[in-house]
Amino acid sequence: MIARAPVVAVTLRALLDRKRTWLMVGLAAIPVLLVGLAVMLSEARIEAEDFDDMIIATVLPLIALVFGTSALGSELEEGTIVYLLAKPVRRARIVLAKAVVAAALTAALIVPATLLTGIVATIGGSDLVEAAVGYALAALVGAAAYTVVFLAISSFTRWALAVGLVYVLLWEGILADLLPGSSTFSVRQGTLAVARELSGELPGAIEFGQGLIVLAVVIVGGIALATWRMSRYQLRGGD
Repeated sequence: MIARAPVVAVTLRALLDRKRTWLMVGLAAIPVLLVGLAVMLSEARIEAEDFDDMIIATVLPLIALVFGTSALGSELEEGTIVYLLAKPVRRARIVLAKAVVAAALTAALIVPATLLTGIVATIGGSDLVEAAVGYALAALVGAAAYTVVFLAISSFTRWALAVGLVYVLLWEGILADLLPGSSTFSVRQGTLAVARELSGELPGAIEFGQGLIVLAVVIVGGIALATWRMSRYQLRGGD
């Protein structure tokens, strides 16, 4: 932790600039505002499945995309990563520290937003407190998986934000619906599997255990891939 602390501090300072922070807070507040508006207008009752469309499929990956790609990508793009790589810190620790910071910031926004959405929906007549807790816990794990994916992407290309957006819209959105088999490798479906189990819903595209395996493989594989890329980056810089 002592060796990792400077990396954490640098990453926090880089990610928590005023413009980005308020933008992400506003994005996280959208589900709460939408449900509050529906309650005020006496629209259709909110169901547990709506947490997928409002949070898991949209707000969660978008917040993770911004934090995940910026945690490492900003330093790579500006070239300041060489100063960090020159320090006697293992590449795996650098990647892990940045992933933890990005995932923690994502979770710090998405978990309260999920709980508040459930509370507001309950005020409107939908008993979704238990579902909100389940989806919030699942979003905590999903935040880690998504941020690691985007951090790994940012280690390979400076266009990580665009690539990540295509990944969310194409793979996690369109293809996951058109090709049922692709849901096996979907972070969204893995997160939903955990959410449905914790909230007492029936299983979706994949089972709870399979969802945990998918998320674990994504997290471990993404960290390993980004670490390997950082090692290669150091070798090229030395050459």
